[in-house]
Amino acid sequence: MGKRKDLSEFDKGQIVMARRLGQSISKTAALVGCSRSAAVSIYQKRSKEGTVENRRQGHAHSKG
Repeated sequence: MGKRKDLSEFDKGQIVMARRLGQSISKTAALVGCSRSAAVSIYQKRSKEGTVENRRQGHAHSKG
């Protein structure tokens, strides 16, 4: 088994951005130095939560 590395918020953001830009899972995982399964898990979790901007603004954001 590989050694587990706790990923920083920056690394997690890198995973999301790389995937959104079309990078493969393998290359995305290599970018931050984690396993493919960790990259998939983080991307799926973050995709369900929404973007950082959405979490900061909440639902009170109005287009006015």
